[in-house]
This record gives sequence, structure tokens and C-alpha cells, in this order.
Amino acid sequence: MRFRAILDTMPVYKPGKRVVAPDGRSFKLSSNESPFGPPPSVVEAMRRAASEAHLYPDASCHRLTEALADRYGVPYDHIALGPGSVTVAQQLLETLAEPGTEVVYAWRSFEAYPLLADVAGMTSVQVPLRDETHDLDALAEAITDRTRLVFVCNPNNPTGTVNRTAELIAFLDRVPEDVVVALDEAYHEYVRDEDVPDGLTLYRERPNVVVLRTFSKAYGLAGLRVGYLIGQGRAAEAVRKVMVPFAVNHIAQAAAIASIAAERELLDRVEVVVKERTRVRETLLAQGWEVPPTEANFVWLRLGERTMAFAEHCAGYGVAVRPFPGEGARVSIGDAEANDAFLEAAGSFPR
Repeated sequence: MRFRAILDTMPVYKPGKRVVAPDGRSFKLSSNESPFGPPPSVVEAMRRAASEAHLYPDASCHRLTEALADRYGVPYDHIALGPGSVTVAQQLLETLAEPGTEVVYAWRSFEAYPLLADVAGMTSVQVPLRDETHDLDALAEAITDRTRLVFVCNPNNPTGTVNRTAELIAFLDRVPEDVVVALDEAYHEYVRDEDVPDGLTLYRERPNVVVLRTFSKAYGLAGLRVGYLIGQGRAAEAVRKVMVPFAVNHIAQAAAIASIAAERELLDRVEVVVKERTRVRETLLAQGWEVPPTEANFVWLRLGERTMAFAEHCAGYGVAVRPFPGEGARVSIGDAEANDAFLEAAGSFPR
């Protein structure tokens, strides 16, 4: 059997793990999940949909696409869906990848980018962060005639940092019209900095800009996998063409539609997370940690060689964090009890 050579060098994606303390406590702050389950109206929509599980889902996701178009005031044909925004990103890469082509992105950023690029057969060009944030000037300078796609993760995963309106527009002005810029806004609902642009205000005048979003985080549907792209017609059509038939299942579609209807309730829950985020960061700063400002549902600690020791220390308190060996740890914002357990662990770690 002759498998692709790239498989021999590709790392396997490692999902956030769960740990259990000696006293039985367990808090999973390693996967950026919402601490809240779906609201009752969404659970009821899922229950009704489950009774029709013997039927194929709507391959075109028609009702969900209509709901998104109405919600954001965008044309129906500007929307493409997939099972999670990470898979939509994969679909986007598949529409652009040809031998010798490149995808440019910041590093460290979303850890799936290099895996998706390798699978698509594109060459990754990684541009180091500057002060834990995308260096947009360096990203622009990294674009060549081989570049087909640039990812801009805003807020950035795992640092939570953001690029603001003026610098992002200046960057987009430098990008050639034949290079696609994907604004990965998986954490958009958590942003409170008014100078962070909404990608949906930028893409309308720029055919090469697309926006990626998800129902996994703020909407609490991580277990169902629903993501979407909004871009001008040609880009969205291309991404729709490569979606695996029936990829977004029937229950997921029903839950996403119900979540849009229940958005006010869901965003009230997001506000609780934002307040906890502020409390966690301020407490960490008071403990003596350096924590960059974050607009996502997590905080980032630059720990270098102490990263794995910190993760093991937190595990002793029943807290699972997401370590990136040699770099740092990303810690999701959970409920108050989980956050308190993490702060207790962080406060007792030698600095």
C-alpha cells in the first residue's frame, strides 16, 4: 500500500484532555468549550430532530442558510456550511490548493492550520507573532506569487489577542486581489473591544475576503459540529462545491436554527463568560503573571520550558489546561467553580 508521504511527518491533532484530582475534582479547561449546555428551546429542537434520524439531512442546509442570511443581512448565496468551522477551513483549502501553492498564517495560531494545509497539499508559510499578536506587516511581506490563502485568526487562538480595524484594513489593502484572506472569527461573540472589526463589514467590499464562524463556542454546540463561511458569491459557491454530501447532520441543523432564534439568551450567557474572563485575568495579574489582554473565552500564559510542569501542577488540582510544550498554556474560561480551581492552582505555582 502506498500512502502519501506527508502522512509520515504530520502530527496527529490532540484534543483537549480531561484530568481528575486525587480528591475527585475534574475541570476541563483545555478545549474552549462553553460552560453552558444548550437552552431548553434548543434541546427541544434537537429532541424533535432526533425522531427523524432515519432520514437523510437536507444536503443544502436550506433552512439554516436562510436563517443565517436573515440574521446577518447577507445574500443567501454568500453562505457555505460545513461540520465545524475547521472543516469549512479545510473545504476552503481544497478549493485553492494546487501543487506549489502556499498558505500564509501567523504562528502560533490555530493548531489545525498546518494539518489542514498538509492534507490539502499546500505549503505552509508561518509568520511569528509579535507581542503575542499577528504581525500583519510581516504577513503581508510573506505573500508571494505562490500564495493562494492567508488565515487571520481574530481573536487569535491560543493567545486571545486581536488586530484592530485600522491595521487590518491597511493589511487587506496590501493583499493582492487574487489571494484569499480568511478572517477566522470563531470567538467573535466574546469580543468587547469596540475597535476590533466585524469581518462581515469588511467582506462586502472585498471579493477576496471570507469570514469563518462557528456554533461550537458561544452557541454551545461543540458536540454537533456546525460552522459556516460568509463570502461573496464565487468564494462561497466554491466552498459549497467541495462539502461532503450530508456533512451537517439533521440534529445539528435543527439545533443551529433554534440557537439563532434563542440568540439573546445565549449571548446573555456569553456575557457571564466575559465577566469571568475579566475576573480570571485580573486575579492572575495580581498573582504576578503576565497575561496578554484577551478577547476570546480563554487566557494565555507564556511559560516557555515550564509549560508542561505547569500543566501537571494544574492537573493535581483537577484542572486540565491546554499546554503547548516549550511555549505556553491556554486556559479556557469555565464556570466560577472551575475558574476558582484554576486560580488556586496558578497561585500556588512557583513563578
